[in-house]
Amino acid sequence: MICQNCNKNEATIHVTDVFPITEERPQAAVNEQHLCEICAQTKDLPHAQAPGMAVQANVWKLLQITAEQKRRREELKCKGCGMSVDEFRSKGRLGCAECYEVFRGPIAELLERVHGAMQHIGRVPGLSDDDLERMQRLSELRRELDAAVREEAYESAAGIRDEIDTLEVSEPGEADIDSTLSD
Repeated sequence: MICQNCNKNEATIHVTDVFPITEERPQAAVNEQHLCEICAQTKDLPHAQAPGMAVQANVWKLLQITAEQKRRREELKCKGCGMSVDEFRSKGRLGCAECYEVFRGPIAELLERVHGAMQHIGRVPGLSDDDLERMQRLSELRRELDAAVREEAYESAAGIRDEIDTLEVSEPGEADIDSTLSD
């Protein structure tokens, strides 16, 4: 095929532009160009700088990285049960108690991807958002009170103590739950 731009050289680069459906264009439009390397470089097309070698080099790098990652995964095996990371990923279960330590990294990645965090941040079953907020505030105040007493800032400690008393009195019966959360 001959280059559509210069009509001289062989077309080695084929560019296909797909235009989506819009109000002005009720059907998707496709525009194809067949260009030689010289004309493609003048058109400022993506990946047209060194079409043959750059693409091959990028593909080769990608293959090397993928092979190295696979090699690392295969090397990681549990000494207790012999499970590999790939087996863990396919089964979705660990083989023994040692797997938790051996596969700590992949487990952390999985939890991060699934839950979006490494620590549980959420509700405590059976509590309203207000109760949870109050309990967290009480826990924070107790830590502040301990710090104030250690630093011998007794006036500050008295104010914190009064705030704790106010929060504990506001919901009777919740103080027991609060003390268990602060531990």
